[in-house]
Amino acid sequence: MAIPHLTAADGTSLPAIGLGTYKLTGAEGVDAIGQAIRAGYRLIDSAVNYENEGAVGRAARAAGVRDELVVTSKLPGRHHRHAEALTTIEESVYRTGLDQIDLYLIHWPNPKVGLYVEAWRALIEARERGLVRHIGLSNFLPEHIDRLLSETGVAPVVNQIEIHPYFPQQDAVEYHRAHGILVQAWSPLGRGNDLQENPTIVEIAAAHGVTPAQTILAWHVARQVIPLPKAASSQRQQENLDIFGIKLTDAEVDAITALGRPDGRLKDQDPAEYEEF
Repeated sequence: MAIPHLTAADGTSLPAIGLGTYKLTGAEGVDAIGQAIRAGYRLIDSAVNYENEGAVGRAARAAGVRDELVVTSKLPGRHHRHAEALTTIEESVYRTGLDQIDLYLIHWPNPKVGLYVEAWRALIEARERGLVRHIGLSNFLPEHIDRLLSETGVAPVVNQIEIHPYFPQQDAVEYHRAHGILVQAWSPLGRGNDLQENPTIVEIAAAHGVTPAQTILAWHVARQVIPLPKAASSQRQQENLDIFGIKLTDAEVDAITALGRPDGRLKDQDPAEYEEF
């Protein structure tokens, strides 16, 4: 199955869907991730704080399609200082057992600590040293990105943020599009909330003969947002991939976007205030 790709302003191309791996750890994680790669996933998301870079790397090495994979990891907030960031990135590469990591992100900006520009300079250096191929961000607000651009002149290829129908982030999506920055969605199915029982989504799913989860993922694709659904079972992995033939109308996309709520964040993790180390 050929997965479409989206392209950032600098020419970096990423698959239009990826695999979330939070809590996919150990031998079971290796099996689930390997199964996903065999099913067709080529973008694999991870992070230092997920404590599964080893499992991701082992599955990637065993898959036999290394040159097709985009293996991702993320720098934790406790290591934003330049030297610490570089050492952490080196350790990420060693844990995966890969020659380099394809995409490395800063996990959270932690603006009250105020070291994210220093961390970004470390990612730039890691790219120059060949430790990582591409660099980007996670949970950054436009104001944070503007500061990175003004102080370093280097744009991220991607920003991974919370997006689902209850929190569609329309302004942020438009900002990133205007700047040629790709958007990835974490918790794209709204982990643990009632999205998949929402009458609007259920009705649209029925009209297309697909599941509510597939409908939500098709909504992300229609907005040129890269969803990163987590799934361990083969059936769910396949179902989540089988979305590129679903063509939602503009009215259906708008109806789903209209489900957005002012308090739509899953855990009230506003990057202007929330910090993670």
